Amino acid sequence: MTQHLAERLYNIGNAYRQAKVLLSAVELDLFSILAKGPLDTAALAVRLGIHRRAARDFFDALVALGLLNRLCDGRYQNSEATDLYLDKAKPTYLGSSFDQYNSREYDMWGSLTQALQTGRPRTEINGQDHFESIYRDPMRCRSFVNAMTAGNMLSACRIAQRFPWQQYRTLCDVGTAQGCLPVQVALAHPHIEAIGFDLPELGSAFSQYASANGLSGRLTFRAGDFFKDHLPGADVIVFGRVLHNWDLATKRMLLAKAHQALPEGGSVIVYDMLIDDERSSSTNGLLSSLNMLLWTSAGFGYTAADCAGWMREAGFDGMRVEQLAGGNSMVVAKK
Repeated sequence: MTQHLAERLYNIGNAYRQAKVLLSAVELDLFSILAKGPLDTAALAVRLGIHRRAARDFFDALVALGLLNRLCDGRYQNSEATDLYLDKAKPTYLGSSFDQYNSREYDMWGSLTQALQTGRPRTEINGQDHFESIYRDPMRCRSFVNAMTAGNMLSACRIAQRFPWQQYRTLCDVGTAQGCLPVQVALAHPHIEAIGFDLPELGSAFSQYASANGLSGRLTFRAGDFFKDHLPGADVIVFGRVLHNWDLATKRMLLAKAHQALPEGGSVIVYDMLIDDERSSSTNGLLSSLNMLLWTSAGFGYTAADCAGWMREAGFDGMRVEQLAGGNSMVVAKK
């Protein structure tokens, strides 16, 4: 009668195998190749450059995980999800996030025990945190901002659809990286003008992304350091997956600066992979908080109730919470 309990433990304990099969498939660009048409085992192995010993088990594991379909003639094709989201040729591509998981986070999570024992991150820390070491390396910077765009895309599209942008005219996205959220909001709402606020090293990536989306005239990059500088004024200020990077004092400081920069009637939006208020069911939120242990010197995840309390301390009211996509939720408040 307790066999299912043991099976659940085994499934959790070896879940890294499933993750690595998917991450390797993305690294090999398997889904982009199959997006061009189904292939049999031999042909797909040649295209990927993998050994014939490994090929059949690898492809069939992806079938068992629901990531590939196997046709009656034995050829493989993408599932609906992998064809939409893991084909590099499509604008819906989210694989840059998986590249980040594979190249950085997979090995970092192998050091979780040490991080739990020491309380110290497993990445290089310079300046305020790990961002300086990333942004000073052009290749790492490009990979990182692409991953941020992929990781934020679903939530940014949902915010563009659900927030009442018709009531506002301007937006400032704090910690904008490549500008995923301003781009999605501006595409959906032609009257919105937006500022992306981030460190100077992000200016080129932001400008290129805005230009690629035909929005150079309505999106502006503002270079600054939110530890030292005031936030740019706007009708709506957004912190997208930003607050989790920092300690409690910084979280409160940023919300206080947002309150100062907003006009009366302006709104602040915080979206993140939140922990449920009872801290008992939000697996993704709690694992995200542990990810901050590995990445940052003092960052941590938080609940919607935590965030609403910090907003109230900063002077905001009318807080509401709304679920987004990809495990993220937003907390909205007004000045």
